[in-house]
Amino acid sequence: MVTNWLSANAATVMSDSIYITETSDTIVVQSEPQTSQVEIADFQPDAQKAVWLAAVVPGLGQIYNRQYWKVPIIYGGTLGLVYGITWNDRMYVDYRKGYVDLMDKDPNTNYFEHLLPSGVVLDNSNSSYYTKIIKTKLDNYRRYRDLCIIGTAVLYLMSIIDAYVDAQMFDYDISPELSLEVAPTLIAPSSSYEQDTSVGLSCKLKF
Repeated sequence: MVTNWLSANAATVMSDSIYITETSDTIVVQSEPQTSQVEIADFQPDAQKAVWLAAVVPGLGQIYNRQYWKVPIIYGGTLGLVYGITWNDRMYVDYRKGYVDLMDKDPNTNYFEHLLPSGVVLDNSNSSYYTKIIKTKLDNYRRYRDLCIIGTAVLYLMSIIDAYVDAQMFDYDISPELSLEVAPTLIAPSSSYEQDTSVGLSCKLKF
């Protein structure tokens, strides 16, 4: 504390780290503890970590990259494909069993009857026709099931690739000067045989 006889008016002087309070009787010098500013580093995802997360749990790599809007797309597509696999496989098994019963010519195995239109009874006149229909549907359901399985695998791989690309391009700077201009233009004749001027569009891409 530093004392000094001054005037009756009180004043306060503040510096960066010291407060000086001046009264009519005394001057009090009080130091203030300095506070350090913590700089929060910008988020930068690691591409390898994003790939591993996406490989373990689909969509987790997108969450790690803060691309949250892509998660419903991944899971919506996955659920749709899984439903397609399940439904087509059930129909495939159903038609396969009916087709086997139809081809074995055993009168005791008639599972195929519920696959026929209502009121239809197989005989020599229509047996070949409905056998072909059942075989065609059997092949179609098997193909659709296999395509859904392939689609699920492709979606899984695409989610991993997307997580890797997002992590790599996270801080990619797109110049604000990038622009595309489309305007009408006149095209001069390209040879002496062409007399008329053509009208077209011109595209200008600025970087």
